[in-house]
Amino acid sequence: MSVLRVQHLAEVPNRQPTFLAMGSFDGVHLGHQEVIRSMVAAARQAGARAAVLTFFPHPKRIVQHTTGPYYITTLEDRVALLGACGVDLVITHPFDETVRHTRAADFVQQMLDALDMRQLWGGNFAFGYRREGDVPFLRQLGAEKGFSVQLVSSLVRIAGDWVSSSRIRACLQTGNVAEARLCLGRPYHVSGMVVHGNQRGRAIGFPTANLDSWNELLLPANGVYATYAYVGAQRYVAATNVGVRPTVNGHDVRVEAHLLDFDGDLYGQELRVEFVQRIRAEQRFAGLEALKAQIAQDVAQIRSIVGESRD
Repeated sequence: MSVLRVQHLAEVPNRQPTFLAMGSFDGVHLGHQEVIRSMVAAARQAGARAAVLTFFPHPKRIVQHTTGPYYITTLEDRVALLGACGVDLVITHPFDETVRHTRAADFVQQMLDALDMRQLWGGNFAFGYRREGDVPFLRQLGAEKGFSVQLVSSLVRIAGDWVSSSRIRACLQTGNVAEARLCLGRPYHVSGMVVHGNQRGRAIGFPTANLDSWNELLLPANGVYATYAYVGAQRYVAATNVGVRPTVNGHDVRVEAHLLDFDGDLYGQELRVEFVQRIRAEQRFAGLEALKAQIAQDVAQIRSIVGESRD
């Protein structure tokens, strides 16, 4: 059964007892998953609906005016991942200046009116105008309004540090996709339609699929990666370059995947690329022959890496 998604609190179709987790949940990493699965289990036991209220765009886009690629997942992937945690309803509430300046008590009342909220779940969160809706405030309000606040204190550590969306972004910005995978509980991936490029890869014997991915998605640092590429349900080992292609004087950042042992036409198809390990930084070569020789070395190394890390 698929998760029900609405785009605003006012669009929730029926008011019923609800346990709600609220937050940005970008990436739906292992820490997020622990909060949500704990809430879902409690909601099932109480016979209540399990729901998530997440914001889009990310509040930092509005509050801190962040620009450029930022998100770990697309909104569609975020909803699907939340659904995989067992929630019944996902509200992708818009975050804008109106929401930013809404007093915490007023926003809680909106949630109560739409959802009949019985429990509010999360980490050590704060929301509302000037973040006044912190845990003590919410617990006092809950005592008056008939809901409780549930904090999940057993957050997840990987390699001695807390798992967080900020940590995953830092991993991606340095190309550490292996650590990002540990924090996410799954490989970091980029999806997009395969579009026509300059076909220089084909000319040197290494044809690549050029992905038209979401321009707000945070890509791993420029470089060459051992990856898996999915064409529908079929998985292929792939050598994937993220970068500007300096040898051919490129400028725009692209994700280009060379699927090993694949022969066919991918144009117009959706391709999903999962990142396993970064093998080198992007670099400029003296010419196409030098580039071709390096790619051959990359492919051999990737076969070895992926052969050792098969699921």
